[in-house]
Amino acid sequence: MSQTSHHHHRRKISFADLERTFRAAGPMVPPPPPHTSSAQQPTALNAAQIQQQRLDDIRRQDTARRISKKPTDRDIPDELGDVVVGDGVARYAQLRDVERQLDGVMMRKRLDISDNLQRRYTRREGVLRVWISNTAEGQPWQIVEEGGGGLNEDGTFEFGENSQATFRVKIEGRLLDDEAEEDDDEQEAVAAEKQKDTNEDEAATTKRPSPLKRQQQQRPRFSHFFKAITIDFARNPQLQPDGYSAIEWHKPQPQNQNQKQPSHSSYDPNSSAVSFDTLEFERKSDENINVTIRLQRDDKSGGERFRLSPPLAELLDTEEEDRAGAVQGIWEYCRAMGLQEDEDKRSIVSDEPLRKLFGQDKLYFPYVPDLLHPHLQPLPPIVLDYTIRVDKAYIKGGESGSQPSTPTIYDLRVPLPNPLVHRLTRFHTSKSHLTTLQTLVKTDDDLALLAQSIRHTNAKRKFYDNLAKDPAAFVKRWVSSQQRDLEVLLAEGARGWGGGGGGGGEDAGVVGEGFRKGGVEGVWGGRGARESVGLWLARNSK
Repeated sequence: MSQTSHHHHRRKISFADLERTFRAAGPMVPPPPPHTSSAQQPTALNAAQIQQQRLDDIRRQDTARRISKKPTDRDIPDELGDVVVGDGVARYAQLRDVERQLDGVMMRKRLDISDNLQRRYTRREGVLRVWISNTAEGQPWQIVEEGGGGLNEDGTFEFGENSQATFRVKIEGRLLDDEAEEDDDEQEAVAAEKQKDTNEDEAATTKRPSPLKRQQQQRPRFSHFFKAITIDFARNPQLQPDGYSAIEWHKPQPQNQNQKQPSHSSYDPNSSAVSFDTLEFERKSDENINVTIRLQRDDKSGGERFRLSPPLAELLDTEEEDRAGAVQGIWEYCRAMGLQEDEDKRSIVSDEPLRKLFGQDKLYFPYVPDLLHPHLQPLPPIVLDYTIRVDKAYIKGGESGSQPSTPTIYDLRVPLPNPLVHRLTRFHTSKSHLTTLQTLVKTDDDLALLAQSIRHTNAKRKFYDNLAKDPAAFVKRWVSSQQRDLEVLLAEGARGWGGGGGGGGEDAGVVGEGFRKGGVEGVWGGRGARESVGLWLARNSK
């Protein structure tokens, strides 16, 4: 019976089966014939490239498989505490507990950072102070004071195209400092000074500006908040000496993603045409002129802002908001007023303000962004009125003690970028942070390898310990275990290689003796064992 089963198994699995199994990895590219024409060379080259790609894929899969098989368990068995001299195992377990707690805290902080980089911050505003003033030269009263040059014989002054009377307007804007930011800057400056005292060598080799100066350099400039400035003159252009009617400035834009060529080939964000605090222009005139300065806002701290319709402005208690802020405001309003249905929180039962806004008794919240389109209007420009004065009382100062060319001052509320975004981004993309993470990963891998080696050593220790306590019984159990493993490999179970296997019967002694016998003539050296193990390895390697 045993011989018949053995013979049947040898007929079932052959070397031809193994050969087909191992050759199933992919087709082999045959070598080119000795005489190939030039028209066939590109085909052979493409085939070689395809084969190279397949080899690269196999290497990548092999690398991925090796990485997936890397040990990850860094724990040491508690049973080693009884055999290891000292309390190293217990102290290591305490370190692992602390590491788990620290990993949990770091994971929460990492998720907080990622969430903060994506979430919408509460809008932060600052005060942009704008000074508008003008000076004048070549005015009639100035010529008279300088000695009468340019006057006619009768003492009159001739106006015309040859007149040299000019004015120069200066528009200057600066962001007022925030007291909280000043305190932070002072604290950073003090910390930098302490760091400089404790690390003089590094400070001598690396010269960096102080945090306060660096913060001033990074402060947004006047042109940062606007994308266009238009100055309209309230006077007929035909009456002007040089025929001007308006002055315009448009911020140069970097390369557009939808265009292959940049909008401005010489775009420089730090150039004077893009980044400035003062805008000046000079024109001819000997009369006071009213001008209107229109500032088109360029909101870079968030999405495009809109003017809200009266019902929406009343609901959100603001006149300006971006699209995401309006949607979020309505969502918070629905939650605060309890307008969500219990079965589906996205279904909203409209109250009187929502019914007045959307004209619906019930609405589905995912449709709210589309319903908001009629209530979002483009923001109008900021309008500043100014009178260009060329009279003596303004240019030289009045008798009441006013300064010469006293400026007109406007305070504008402008959006500011949240400083947390810059700091979180800097921390999230810091090279030192990434280097630290790589070092931690490498240390974890080394610990896993050491823990694996300790576990293997412990397994060997237990093997020899049990062998020393009862050699006969241990060898019997070990042989029986090896027999079961071989039965699994041979897929025979209790039916294979002698029928009875380890379950008893009249052939049990013969089978047991066969498994105990080593060498080429034993079960372990037979062809069936070699073929079965090879087939099992081939299946697991796929």
